[in-house]
Amino acid sequence: MIHLSIKLLFVLAAWKWGDWRNWQKYYPTILFFILGDLAYNYIFYDYTLWEFDERIPLLKYDTFLVFSFMLLRYPATVLIFLGKFPKGMAKGTAWISLWVIIYIGLEMFDLKMGLIEHHNGWNLLWSFVFDIMLFVIIKIHHHRPIIAWALTIICSIILWNLLNVPIDILK
Repeated sequence: MIHLSIKLLFVLAAWKWGDWRNWQKYYPTILFFILGDLAYNYIFYDYTLWEFDERIPLLKYDTFLVFSFMLLRYPATVLIFLGKFPKGMAKGTAWISLWVIIYIGLEMFDLKMGLIEHHNGWNLLWSFVFDIMLFVIIKIHHHRPIIAWALTIICSIILWNLLNVPIDILK
C-alpha cells in the first residue's frame, strides 16, 4: 500500500503544480515515458534488474504496481517536470537534479523498507545514472523527439553491455 500512497501523492502534486492547461503538449512525452517502461518490462520479464516486493491480497501486485507507475506517477511527473521547467542552463540543471534526488530518494526509501530488490548487477548507483539520463531525455523528447529516441536506443545498448545482460533473454 505504500507504493500506491506515494502514487496518490504524485497525483495530488500534479493536481496542484502540474501544467494541466497544456497537457496536450506533454502527452507525447508521457507516452514516450510509459512506452519505455513497457519495453523494459516486456524485454526483461525473465531477467529483472529490480523487482517490487509489496503485496496486496488477491492481486498480482507487481503487475498492478507497474501499471500504477505508468498511469499515475509518470504523467504526474511529466506534467510537473516539464510544466515548471525553468529557463536557463543553471536553473534547468538544478531542476533536473531535484527530480533525480526525488526519484533516487524514493528508491532508497523502497530499499530500506524492503519494497524493492535489485537483481542482476543493478544497484543504487545504476539507478542514479539512469535517473539522470531519464530526466535529460524527457526534456529532450519534449522538444526533439527523434533525438530523444536515438539517445534512448544508444543509452539502452550501452547499459545492456555494461550490465552484461545475456542476449538470450530476448523472446
